[in-house]
Amino acid sequence: MRIKKVINNNILCVIDEKGSEMIVTGRGLGFGRKVAQFVDPAQVEKVYRMEGKAEQRKLRELVEQIPLEHLRLTEEMIGMIKASIPQPLNESLLITLADHVSFAIQRKEQGIEFENPLAGSILCYYPTEYQLGQRCLELVKENLGVTLHPDEASFIALHIVNAQLNTKMSEMYQITQLIDGVIGVVEGFYREGSSFDRQSLNFHRFVVHLRYFAQRLFQDKLMEDSPAQSDASFRALIAQSCPRHYQCAQEVGQYIQTAWNKTLSQEELIYLTIHLKRVAGDLEEPVS
Repeated sequence: MRIKKVINNNILCVIDEKGSEMIVTGRGLGFGRKVAQFVDPAQVEKVYRMEGKAEQRKLRELVEQIPLEHLRLTEEMIGMIKASIPQPLNESLLITLADHVSFAIQRKEQGIEFENPLAGSILCYYPTEYQLGQRCLELVKENLGVTLHPDEASFIALHIVNAQLNTKMSEMYQITQLIDGVIGVVEGFYREGSSFDRQSLNFHRFVVHLRYFAQRLFQDKLMEDSPAQSDASFRALIAQSCPRHYQCAQEVGQYIQTAWNKTLSQEELIYLTIHLKRVAGDLEEPVS
Protein backbone atom coordinates (compact mmCIF):
# COMPACT_ATOMS: atom_id res chain seq x y z
CA MET A 1 0.00 0.00 0.00
CA ARG A 2 1.36 3.38 -1.05
CA ILE A 3 0.32 6.59 0.73
CA LYS A 4 -1.89 8.92 -1.30
CA LYS A 5 -2.66 11.35 1.51
CA VAL A 6 -1.79 11.67 5.19
CA ILE A 7 -5.05 12.59 6.91
CA ASN A 8 -3.70 12.66 10.46
CA ASN A 9 -1.41 10.71 12.77
CA ASN A 10 -3.79 7.75 12.83
CA ILE A 11 -5.43 7.76 9.39
CA LEU A 12 -4.01 7.41 5.89
CA CYS A 13 -5.52 7.35 2.42
CA VAL A 14 -3.62 4.70 0.46
CA ILE A 15 -3.57 3.01 -2.93
CA ASP A 16 -3.28 -0.77 -3.08
CA GLU A 17 -1.46 -2.86 -5.67
CA LYS A 18 -4.55 -2.84 -7.91
CA GLY A 19 -4.82 0.95 -7.88
CA SER A 20 -7.86 1.01 -5.56
CA GLU A 21 -8.13 3.72 -2.94
CA MET A 22 -8.62 2.77 0.72
CA ILE A 23 -8.67 4.39 4.12
CA VAL A 24 -6.49 2.65 6.70
CA THR A 25 -6.22 3.40 10.38
CA GLY A 26 -3.81 2.51 13.15
CA ARG A 27 -2.22 4.12 16.17
CA GLY A 28 0.53 6.46 14.95
CA LEU A 29 0.17 5.10 11.42
CA GLY A 30 0.49 8.53 9.80
CA PHE A 31 3.04 10.08 12.14
CA GLY A 32 5.99 11.46 10.17
CA ARG A 33 4.82 9.77 6.98
CA LYS A 34 4.83 11.32 3.50
CA VAL A 35 2.94 10.86 0.24
CA ALA A 36 4.24 7.98 -1.97
CA GLN A 37 5.80 6.10 0.95
CA PHE A 38 4.79 2.49 1.55
CA VAL A 39 2.79 1.36 4.56
CA ASP A 40 3.66 -1.62 6.70
CA PRO A 41 0.51 -3.80 6.72
CA ALA A 42 1.37 -4.95 10.22
CA GLN A 43 0.69 -1.44 11.51
CA VAL A 44 -2.80 -1.28 9.96
CA GLU A 45 -5.65 -1.92 12.39
CA LYS A 46 -8.68 -1.23 10.17
CA VAL A 47 -9.29 -0.94 6.43
CA TYR A 48 -12.22 0.96 4.89
CA ARG A 49 -12.81 0.37 1.20
CA MET A 50 -15.48 1.66 -1.20
CA GLU A 51 -16.10 0.22 -4.66
CA GLY A 52 -17.38 3.39 -6.33
CA LYS A 53 -14.97 6.27 -6.99
CA ALA A 54 -17.54 8.82 -5.82
CA GLU A 55 -17.93 6.92 -2.55
CA GLN A 56 -14.15 6.69 -2.18
CA ARG A 57 -13.90 10.46 -2.35
CA LYS A 58 -16.79 10.97 0.07
CA LEU A 59 -15.22 8.57 2.57
CA ARG A 60 -11.87 10.35 2.32
CA GLU A 61 -13.53 13.72 2.90
CA LEU A 62 -15.61 12.34 5.77
CA VAL A 63 -12.69 10.92 7.77
CA GLU A 64 -11.02 14.32 7.50
CA GLN A 65 -14.02 15.93 9.21
CA ILE A 66 -15.26 13.54 11.92
CA PRO A 67 -13.57 11.87 14.90
CA LEU A 68 -12.26 8.37 14.18
CA GLU A 69 -14.27 7.01 17.14
CA HIS A 70 -17.47 8.08 15.39
CA LEU A 71 -16.49 6.13 12.26
CA ARG A 72 -15.64 3.06 14.32
CA LEU A 73 -18.91 3.32 16.23
CA THR A 74 -20.84 3.57 12.97
CA GLU A 75 -19.07 0.47 11.69
CA GLU A 76 -20.27 -1.36 14.81
CA MET A 77 -23.80 -0.10 14.15
CA ILE A 78 -23.73 -1.37 10.57
CA GLY A 79 -22.52 -4.78 11.72
CA MET A 80 -25.51 -4.94 14.06
CA ILE A 81 -27.85 -3.74 11.29
CA LYS A 82 -26.57 -6.32 8.78
CA ALA A 83 -27.09 -9.08 11.33
CA SER A 84 -30.78 -8.12 11.52
CA ILE A 85 -31.62 -7.31 7.88
CA PRO A 86 -31.23 -9.99 5.17
CA GLN A 87 -31.35 -7.54 2.25
CA PRO A 88 -28.06 -6.18 0.91
CA LEU A 89 -27.28 -2.63 1.98
CA ASN A 90 -25.71 0.05 -0.19
CA GLU A 91 -22.07 0.55 0.76
CA SER A 92 -22.64 4.28 1.15
CA LEU A 93 -24.51 3.59 4.40
CA LEU A 94 -21.20 3.79 6.25
CA ILE A 95 -20.68 7.32 4.92
CA THR A 96 -24.21 8.68 5.34
CA LEU A 97 -24.80 7.12 8.76
CA ALA A 98 -21.39 8.13 10.15
CA ASP A 99 -21.94 11.68 8.91
CA HIS A 100 -25.42 11.83 10.46
CA VAL A 101 -24.42 10.30 13.80
CA SER A 102 -21.35 12.49 14.14
CA PHE A 103 -23.34 15.63 13.33
CA ALA A 104 -26.09 14.61 15.79
CA ILE A 105 -23.49 14.18 18.54
CA GLN A 106 -21.95 17.58 17.74
CA ARG A 107 -25.40 19.22 17.79
CA LYS A 108 -26.18 17.58 21.12
CA GLU A 109 -22.98 19.01 22.60
CA GLN A 110 -24.10 22.45 21.38
CA GLY A 111 -27.56 22.02 22.90
CA ILE A 112 -29.25 21.75 19.49
CA GLU A 113 -31.70 18.88 18.86
CA PHE A 114 -34.03 18.21 15.94
CA GLU A 115 -37.46 16.61 16.09
CA ASN A 116 -38.72 14.49 13.20
CA PRO A 117 -42.34 15.29 12.22
CA LEU A 118 -42.52 11.90 10.45
CA ALA A 119 -41.30 9.91 13.47
CA GLY A 120 -44.71 8.28 14.07
CA SER A 121 -45.09 7.27 10.44
CA ILE A 122 -41.53 5.93 10.30
CA LEU A 123 -42.16 3.79 13.39
CA CYS A 124 -45.34 2.45 11.75
CA TYR A 125 -44.01 1.78 8.25
CA TYR A 126 -40.44 0.76 9.05
CA PRO A 127 -40.69 -0.92 12.48
CA THR A 128 -37.62 -3.14 12.08
CA GLU A 129 -35.45 -0.26 10.93
CA TYR A 130 -36.84 1.97 13.71
CA GLN A 131 -35.93 -0.59 16.35
CA LEU A 132 -32.43 -0.78 14.87
CA GLY A 133 -32.29 3.01 15.07
CA GLN A 134 -33.12 2.81 18.76
CA ARG A 135 -30.36 0.25 19.24
CA CYS A 136 -27.95 2.63 17.51
CA LEU A 137 -28.86 5.32 20.02
CA GLU A 138 -28.11 2.86 22.81
CA LEU A 139 -24.69 2.18 21.27
CA VAL A 140 -23.97 5.91 21.18
CA LYS A 141 -24.83 6.18 24.88
CA GLU A 142 -22.88 3.03 25.81
CA ASN A 143 -19.75 4.02 23.87
CA LEU A 144 -19.69 7.80 24.15
CA GLY A 145 -21.97 8.59 27.08
CA VAL A 146 -24.13 10.82 24.85
CA THR A 147 -27.94 10.60 25.00
CA LEU A 148 -29.37 11.69 21.65
CA HIS A 149 -32.95 12.85 21.08
CA PRO A 150 -35.33 9.84 20.69
CA ASP A 151 -36.37 11.09 17.23
CA GLU A 152 -32.83 10.35 16.03
CA ALA A 153 -33.95 6.71 15.88
CA SER A 154 -36.38 7.63 13.10
CA PHE A 155 -33.70 9.55 11.19
CA ILE A 156 -31.38 6.53 11.42
CA ALA A 157 -34.23 4.25 10.31
CA LEU A 158 -34.60 6.27 7.11
CA HIS A 159 -30.87 5.92 6.44
CA ILE A 160 -31.24 2.14 6.77
CA VAL A 161 -34.27 1.97 4.47
CA ASN A 162 -32.47 4.27 2.05
CA ALA A 163 -29.54 1.82 1.96
CA GLN A 164 -31.95 -1.03 1.18
CA LEU A 165 -33.75 0.81 -1.64
CA ASN A 166 -30.67 2.60 -3.03
CA THR A 167 -32.45 5.94 -2.99
CA LYS A 168 -31.59 9.44 -1.86
CA MET A 169 -32.60 10.68 1.58
CA SER A 170 -34.81 13.34 0.02
CA GLU A 171 -36.68 10.55 -1.77
CA MET A 172 -37.10 8.67 1.50
CA TYR A 173 -39.00 11.59 3.01
CA GLN A 174 -41.19 11.76 -0.10
CA ILE A 175 -41.76 7.99 -0.01
CA THR A 176 -42.84 8.15 3.64
CA GLN A 177 -45.18 11.08 2.95
CA LEU A 178 -46.68 9.23 -0.02
CA ILE A 179 -47.28 6.09 2.04
CA ASP A 180 -48.99 8.26 4.65
CA GLY A 181 -51.24 9.78 2.00
CA VAL A 182 -52.12 6.50 0.28
CA ILE A 183 -53.03 4.77 3.54
CA GLY A 184 -55.23 7.74 4.44
CA VAL A 185 -57.05 7.42 1.10
CA VAL A 186 -57.48 3.67 1.51
CA GLU A 187 -58.75 3.81 5.09
CA GLY A 188 -61.17 6.58 4.18
CA PHE A 189 -62.44 4.64 1.17
CA TYR A 190 -63.29 1.35 2.85
CA ARG A 191 -64.75 2.54 6.13
CA GLU A 192 -64.52 6.11 7.39
CA GLY A 193 -63.19 6.28 10.94
CA SER A 194 -61.65 2.80 11.09
CA SER A 195 -58.01 1.94 10.57
CA PHE A 196 -55.79 -0.95 9.66
CA ASP A 197 -54.18 -3.21 12.21
CA ARG A 198 -50.64 -1.81 11.97
CA GLN A 199 -49.22 -5.03 13.43
CA SER A 200 -50.77 -7.42 10.88
CA LEU A 201 -48.76 -9.29 8.28
CA ASN A 202 -51.02 -8.07 5.49
CA PHE A 203 -50.49 -4.44 6.49
CA HIS A 204 -46.72 -5.00 6.54
CA ARG A 205 -46.90 -6.53 3.06
CA PHE A 206 -48.95 -3.59 1.83
CA VAL A 207 -46.44 -1.08 3.18
CA VAL A 208 -43.58 -2.99 1.53
CA HIS A 209 -45.49 -2.82 -1.77
CA LEU A 210 -46.01 0.92 -1.29
CA ARG A 211 -42.31 1.42 -0.55
CA TYR A 212 -41.27 -0.02 -3.89
CA PHE A 213 -44.22 1.57 -5.68
CA ALA A 214 -43.19 4.98 -4.35
CA GLN A 215 -39.59 4.33 -5.28
CA ARG A 216 -40.62 3.58 -8.87
CA LEU A 217 -42.84 6.66 -8.88
CA PHE A 218 -40.17 9.12 -7.78
CA GLN A 219 -37.53 7.58 -10.03
CA ASP A 220 -39.90 7.68 -13.04
CA LYS A 221 -39.74 3.91 -13.38
CA LEU A 222 -43.44 3.04 -13.07
CA MET A 223 -44.54 -0.19 -14.70
CA GLU A 224 -45.87 0.34 -18.20
CA ASP A 225 -48.87 -1.39 -19.74
CA SER A 226 -47.93 -4.41 -21.81
CA PRO A 227 -49.55 -4.42 -25.28
CA ALA A 228 -49.92 -8.21 -25.22
CA GLN A 229 -53.54 -9.32 -25.46
CA SER A 230 -53.10 -11.84 -22.64
CA ASP A 231 -51.87 -9.11 -20.28
CA ALA A 232 -54.70 -6.77 -21.28
CA SER A 233 -57.22 -9.56 -20.66
CA PHE A 234 -55.72 -10.26 -17.24
CA ARG A 235 -55.97 -6.58 -16.27
CA ALA A 236 -59.60 -6.49 -17.39
CA LEU A 237 -60.36 -9.67 -15.44
CA ILE A 238 -58.94 -8.26 -12.20
CA ALA A 239 -60.81 -4.95 -12.64
CA GLN A 240 -64.11 -6.80 -13.24
CA SER A 241 -63.71 -9.40 -10.51
CA CYS A 242 -62.57 -6.90 -7.84
CA PRO A 243 -64.59 -3.77 -8.70
CA ARG A 244 -64.54 -2.25 -5.20
CA HIS A 245 -60.79 -2.69 -4.76
CA TYR A 246 -60.18 -1.45 -8.29
CA GLN A 247 -62.25 1.63 -7.51
CA CYS A 248 -60.09 2.25 -4.44
CA ALA A 249 -56.98 1.87 -6.58
CA GLN A 250 -58.38 4.48 -8.94
CA GLU A 251 -58.90 6.86 -6.02
CA VAL A 252 -55.30 6.30 -4.99
CA GLY A 253 -54.34 7.07 -8.57
CA GLN A 254 -56.30 10.31 -8.38
CA TYR A 255 -54.52 11.21 -5.14
CA ILE A 256 -51.15 10.54 -6.79
CA GLN A 257 -52.15 12.71 -9.74
CA THR A 258 -53.29 15.57 -7.53
CA ALA A 259 -50.55 15.46 -4.91
CA TRP A 260 -47.57 14.40 -7.00
CA ASN A 261 -48.61 15.12 -10.61
CA LYS A 262 -47.90 11.53 -11.64
CA THR A 263 -50.18 9.29 -13.71
CA LEU A 264 -50.44 5.58 -12.88
CA SER A 265 -50.56 2.98 -15.63
CA GLN A 266 -53.23 0.30 -15.68
CA GLU A 267 -50.51 -2.19 -14.75
CA GLU A 268 -49.75 -0.25 -11.54
CA LEU A 269 -53.49 0.11 -10.77
CA ILE A 270 -54.09 -3.63 -11.17
CA TYR A 271 -51.06 -4.50 -9.07
CA LEU A 272 -52.36 -2.11 -6.39
CA THR A 273 -55.85 -3.66 -6.66
CA ILE A 274 -54.45 -7.10 -5.87
CA HIS A 275 -52.71 -5.79 -2.76
CA LEU A 276 -55.82 -3.88 -1.68
CA LYS A 277 -57.93 -7.02 -1.89
CA ARG A 278 -55.55 -8.70 0.55
CA VAL A 279 -55.19 -5.84 3.02
CA ALA A 280 -58.82 -4.59 3.05
CA GLY A 281 -59.88 -7.53 5.20
CA ASP A 282 -57.68 -6.23 8.03
CA LEU A 283 -59.89 -3.22 8.67
CA GLU A 284 -61.46 -3.18 12.11
CA GLU A 285 -64.93 -3.38 10.57
CA PRO A 286 -65.61 -5.80 7.69
CA VAL A 287 -65.91 -4.38 4.22
CA SER A 288 -69.53 -4.49 3.05
